[in-house]
Amino acid sequence: MGRRYDALFADLEARGEGAFVPFLMLGDPSPQVSLEVVRAVVGAGADALELGVPFSDPVADGPTIQASHARALRGGADVASAIEQVRAIRAEFPDLPIGMLIYGNVAFARGVDRFYADFGPEGAGADSVLLPDVPVRESAPFVAAAEAAGVDPVFIAPARADERTLERVAACSRGYVYAVSRDGVTGAERSSQTLGLSEAVASIRRFGGPPVLLGFGISTPGHVADALAAGAAGAITGSAITAIVDRHVSSGGDGGRARVEDVGALTREVSAYVASMKAATRR
Repeated sequence: MGRRYDALFADLEARGEGAFVPFLMLGDPSPQVSLEVVRAVVGAGADALELGVPFSDPVADGPTIQASHARALRGGADVASAIEQVRAIRAEFPDLPIGMLIYGNVAFARGVDRFYADFGPEGAGADSVLLPDVPVRESAPFVAAAEAAGVDPVFIAPARADERTLERVAACSRGYVYAVSRDGVTGAERSSQTLGLSEAVASIRRFGGPPVLLGFGISTPGHVADALAAGAAGAITGSAITAIVDRHVSSGGDGGRARVEDVGALTREVSAYVASMKAATRR
């Protein structure tokens, strides 16, 4: 477990860089377009991927990513198609760390053991799974099932968490820890902040946890630089990239499938954005 993440963080440290990890919604607005976006972000320098599986009640997400869930679902996305997309991405990028962000009900509905097996190294090929609505205090059955399937369980270090919570997060997480920069939901609509992050990073390290990536509200190169200055190993951006997709989507109307008229224009804009964010990780 953790082989790809360990290799990534060791390589970045040797080069004096932090990690930039984009979040992308599988199937938004279609499997074909989302695969082109994956190729664009990897080509522009993304160090790893965090991939979402569309869900009808994404309680941790703000309006931008909620809309991407809805578009993907209207386009026919489901868990089975997400697994096939991950499998295709893994085949194309065999060394790239792939993390999944999936809501807990998906795991429950599929059966926890089957869920991790299907997404893990012997299935689709993902390296890690983060269930944003499963707190670390409820983590025992998920950690056991993840480790049995060779999957790194990832947990959130909440903003201004107490040391007992951070100790549990450090003990239960593999691959990396997802540190939340502020209260609330995802979204570039509210700017990030690194208040208290340096203390959280120090606590995770003290308790022997994996590298820390900062998320929620990371939308500018300045946010990435702030995250690294606070001690994080890198940053995760979701809503800002999803907003680019949104700008290129034409509505299907009457609840129909959305589409992108100019995929090349979309991927060029995504590439330019990711390149600027990755440049900020070079210290």
